[in-house]
Amino acid sequence: MQKVRHCSRQTCQHEATVTLSYSYADSTATIGPLSEYREPHAYDLCDYHAARLTAPQGWRVVYTVELKAERT
Repeated sequence: MQKVRHCSRQTCQHEATVTLSYSYADSTATIGPLSEYREPHAYDLCDYHAARLTAPQGWRVVYTVELKAERT
């Protein structure tokens, strides 16, 4: 049985649902399905924090998954 992974954002204890990875060569941040294993150069995020992600100026954010409803 796999242990639940939590969002990488400090103080957030929600379950991670997606993985964020960066491609510096392409100036792209990609939010995709939760990786099978924790990756050292990627970030696991909950839908709430994934939906609020902003990239540096000149970068683009690519979503390859649909995010669930936001927290209120």
